[in-house]
Amino acid sequence: MRLLVVEDNAADARLVIEALRGHAVPTQIAVMRDGIQALLYLRGEGEYTGAILPDMVLLDLNLPRKDGRQVLTEIKSDQALKHIPVIMFTSSEAEPDVLQAYRNGASCYLVKPLELSSYFALLQEVVAFWGTRARLPGR
Repeated sequence: MRLLVVEDNAADARLVIEALRGHAVPTQIAVMRDGIQALLYLRGEGEYTGAILPDMVLLDLNLPRKDGRQVLTEIKSDQALKHIPVIMFTSSEAEPDVLQAYRNGASCYLVKPLELSSYFALLQEVVAFWGTRARLPGR
């Protein structure tokens, strides 16, 4: 499974990589640190020319340059990208954020657990579901 992680916090990005290291579903992870970089990657533009589309996007809400809300809206408005499942993975539990994410096409909204073992378990469950249970385009 090819996973695009859009996360500006280097420690959180590292946790995602560690959580999925050696997972039963082999996962190739690309990390983008801001919303503009993520969209360039997804569109195969600039330094990302030829980048292969991910099977899934793990997207934080609060990002520099272009926040996760805007990135989600652009992904779901783009005919070439809108089929990609986007999992919002954020610390925000605010109901307006949850509602807006689903209204804008998020496949799922997950709040980052504070406990490390729960954090790892949640990410492993997500990848197990999307990597083995869900039928993704091109798979």
